[in-house]
Amino acid sequence: MFARRIVSTFALATLLPLATLASNRQASSTSTVANKAEIIAYVFPRGRVLRPDEVAAKKLTRINYAFANVGDGKVVEGFAHDDENFAILKGLKQQNPNLKVLVSVGGWTWSKNFSDVALTKKGRKIFIDSAVDFVTKYDLDGLDIDWEYPGLNGDDNKFRPEDKENYTLLLKELRLRFNREGTRLHRHLYTSIATGSSENFLEHTEMAKVQFYVDSINLMTYDMYGGDKNTGHHSPLYENPDDPKHVSSNKSVHNYLEAGVKPNKIILGVPFYGKEWTNVAAARSGLFQSGTSSHDLHLDYGSIESILLKPGSGFVRYWDFSSDSPYLYNASTQTWVDYEDAESLAHKALYVRDFHLGGIMFWEYTGDPNNVLLDAIDAGLHPHTEVKP
Repeated sequence: MFARRIVSTFALATLLPLATLASNRQASSTSTVANKAEIIAYVFPRGRVLRPDEVAAKKLTRINYAFANVGDGKVVEGFAHDDENFAILKGLKQQNPNLKVLVSVGGWTWSKNFSDVALTKKGRKIFIDSAVDFVTKYDLDGLDIDWEYPGLNGDDNKFRPEDKENYTLLLKELRLRFNREGTRLHRHLYTSIATGSSENFLEHTEMAKVQFYVDSINLMTYDMYGGDKNTGHHSPLYENPDDPKHVSSNKSVHNYLEAGVKPNKIILGVPFYGKEWTNVAAARSGLFQSGTSSHDLHLDYGSIESILLKPGSGFVRYWDFSSDSPYLYNASTQTWVDYEDAESLAHKALYVRDFHLGGIMFWEYTGDPNNVLLDAIDAGLHPHTEVKP
């Protein structure tokens, strides 16, 4: 299906009723996890000190602070000012007593030592002991393991076939230790994981087992395109039949369900950034056309909103009805931009409710300085009134 041009600027207040958005989907719009859905923000200050007022704590259920590193087999601070930032994030609980603050360990760049850590019971114990010490030191609510990826090369990482079973063992032993510590502290300590969206990730893990040792599986349903020789949505909700890569968030979710993962453990990941291609021909307004892309170039939504969506920018917004995704095209510069906006996130929030998923997480908070995207997620997951059939 060809994407159709959206002439008027989208405003959240003019969204179609949620039931209408889902009318062409198989799932029922009356199913809901509205009062329990997680909204998980990855916060990545990159070594600077956070401002106490820059995080809308009342709209979040959980913050995953990125990143702690792995050094000498232990969880260690990743950046300067981590101690100050943990104190600031903990202070947000005055606004939202139910907010949980976790530290995320690893990430794309710092996953190089996980295979060694998980290889032996002794190595896993050293890591888990350090995790307990880290969480205790900063009075955190738990740990998020972002191993990218077990059994796979990732960012030129060491990996082994045994990673498949060792990943499970690491998470199982971490959960058991956190259960003991939680009893001592009289509170639950959370464990979660950030996981790949591809079938390849599922083939190298035991997710049907892993799910029992984590509170949530933060499914990174983004970066499906980037660095490719043709344009494409990097976080489409549904698959466009003309997509040469045949990717979508829906496909990833159903792969996890078919692998035995319970829906309420799955947190749907969304990006607060877009990706750009240049030298893109005007056919189909640039969708699935050849072009030049930088894999590492991320355009945060704040910049897209303040520059590319402004009148006179030369960019026109289009909507891909097959994938429920927006995109921008500038015919004069032959520049194509894929991104997420409030309308696409309204569709994704409904999807989470329809399929009884655990909620939505996003990478990462500072990409949306005006909370446009966060507000759309909050409104979609926690509507004031229930949709009637």
